[in-house]
Amino acid sequence: MADFTLKCFVESGNAYKAALMLQLCEASWEAEWVDFFNGATRQDAYREENVMGEVPVLVDHTQNDLTLSQSGAILLHLSDRFGKFVPDNRSDELEMMRWMFFDNHKLTSYVATYRFMSKFMKKEGEPETEFLKARAMGALKVLETHLSTHDWAAAGQATLADISMCGYLFWPDHFGVTWDDYPAINAWLKRIQELPHWASPEALLPASA
Repeated sequence: MADFTLKCFVESGNAYKAALMLQLCEASWEAEWVDFFNGATRQDAYREENVMGEVPVLVDHTQNDLTLSQSGAILLHLSDRFGKFVPDNRSDELEMMRWMFFDNHKLTSYVATYRFMSKFMKKEGEPETEFLKARAMGALKVLETHLSTHDWAAAGQATLADISMCGYLFWPDHFGVTWDDYPAINAWLKRIQELPHWASPEALLPASA
């Protein structure tokens, strides 16, 4: 048995964050496909495991099947287990957390929801979708401005903040941008791809059972 099981599906950028962290840490892990689009996360059995009804869920078999949800919590747990991607001083750690909170509240929050509404729900152009698009583009502008003077989100090195923020950004066509218009983000994503053991979402996450 692998040390970790990640419950996930290939379209989930939040699941990709956890999968990428496992991959970068060379963890022993396996993916378990969740049939999200046919309502698997709304079933009682799934809600008993994760009351939030979301993906990803990580099961750590090395710690009595410790079960975690929310990508940020999963990333922090894996950093504790492997001692990677967290700065070694409190100031830089807080800067890392600042960008992780920005990601969860502003970047992934709006990019992922806009992508879902426009690409999967086919509601491009509707007022709610246009609101989400404006918020997503605003968050990308903030990230572009920051990365224009920083190679990494925090601490001058790759941290959990980078792994968190890149989760949905390897699908720019899914939310209607080209990284040619965001050169700093483009360069940053290339740096992430150069990390040892990096792999794309499609290479790590299952598209079916």
